[in-house]
Amino acid sequence: MPTGEPYIPETITVHLGRPDQPAENVTVSFPDYVKNVASSEIYPTWPEASLRANIYAIVSFALNRIYTEWYRSRGYDFDITDNTQFDQKYIHGRQVFENVSRIADEIFDDYVRRQGSVEPLFTAFCNGTTATCDGLSQWGTVSLAEEGFVPYEILTYYYGDDIDIVRNAPIRTYTPSYPGFPISLGFVGNETRNIQVQLNRISRNYPAIPKIADVSGDFDYATEDAVRTFQEIFNLEPTGVVDKATWNKIAYIYTSVKRLAELNSEGVRAEEAAQQFTENLRVGMQNQQVRNLQYYLSVIGAYYAAVQPVPITGYFGAETEASVKSFQQVFGLPQTGVVDRATANDIYRAYFGIIESLPPPDPEEGNVVLFPGVVLREGSSGEYVRILQTYLSYIHETYPEIGAMNTTGYFGPLTKASVMAFQRMYGLPENGVVGSTVWDAITELYSDLRFGMDKRPYQAPGYTIT
Repeated sequence: MPTGEPYIPETITVHLGRPDQPAENVTVSFPDYVKNVASSEIYPTWPEASLRANIYAIVSFALNRIYTEWYRSRGYDFDITDNTQFDQKYIHGRQVFENVSRIADEIFDDYVRRQGSVEPLFTAFCNGTTATCDGLSQWGTVSLAEEGFVPYEILTYYYGDDIDIVRNAPIRTYTPSYPGFPISLGFVGNETRNIQVQLNRISRNYPAIPKIADVSGDFDYATEDAVRTFQEIFNLEPTGVVDKATWNKIAYIYTSVKRLAELNSEGVRAEEAAQQFTENLRVGMQNQQVRNLQYYLSVIGAYYAAVQPVPITGYFGAETEASVKSFQQVFGLPQTGVVDRATANDIYRAYFGIIESLPPPDPEEGNVVLFPGVVLREGSSGEYVRILQTYLSYIHETYPEIGAMNTTGYFGPLTKASVMAFQRMYGLPENGVVGSTVWDAITELYSDLRFGMDKRPYQAPGYTIT
């Protein structure tokens, strides 16, 4: 399911039959779809207030199907059907009514939602004569309009007083929420946060799925465990990697448990749909994402001779742009200098490829150990936690304010307190979480204290890639 605020798609793909029936798919502009359905569902002689209320409902219904990826999350290649048993009446190629077309042109980018929720409301409706339902009665809107009800009042009559009409929503090309590549350990971005939010909600209905304590957008070990358990429950290969099948299943189950495709939807709150990370990184930006990018490029540049290394400053300037372009050239990507999703994915893969190709980590070696690519936080365990504790314990001998701890390999409260003390000393956000920036600062100080000089760049002898 997409993150962020809903938008109006430029086009919509309609299946001319039942969902499970072989039939033609047609892709039409969204306004033309609205005009067609309105001309097929309602009568042009109805009062204008009635027409407008019905068109609001038609638009919102279709947007709900798109926002929840109701059909696409189940593997279909369309957004909606023309079958009124499931969706709205669409007659491909039909003529539309002039007054309906005029109104649709005015309000096709407006939709209904519940107050406090972001998703377009599943505005169920029926004709109100041969069929009745809990939602809007199409013929009933005529009587209300004749009584003097305005469109919003008609909608509140059927859907409740707690609705808003979102007006002039942005129009964009539809982009499937699945990013086009598997999401796995170490990946940082809105896609990971989307997975974490959805799995945490699903776990209320399926308690065997462990809660992810930090919905941070970092694909950490806790997220991997939750993904693997989800896959086991829903008969997917338990890899802990979110491929397209897993992504779609998570989206479908999330929509189902929250009843997002029903009139009594639980709703998606703004904080659930918020995008935490900038979509693309480019010249002029200055933030933590840029610093993380520079760390990865500095490591990759130490192993790939054709990739230009870059200093870790947090500012995306000319040097970073040149480094990105050199990386894109090596990996056969368009040399834009902009870090889009495709470039970010290849950067992660290149970095993890380096990690996997190196000898087993040993903090006693002269070269410091590279960031494992996975954020470490309270509850993490493993060899990299032990190495982190080794580094911090050594730093403690010079800086006693960095608390001492045993090198157990488990990231417990003492390790978190030590990390926070280090962050405080270095003026970093005191969250007790070790990402690439904190790891880099810890290893830099450890290297200076232990070996008398910074042993970076991060290259092991004999591992240059040409």
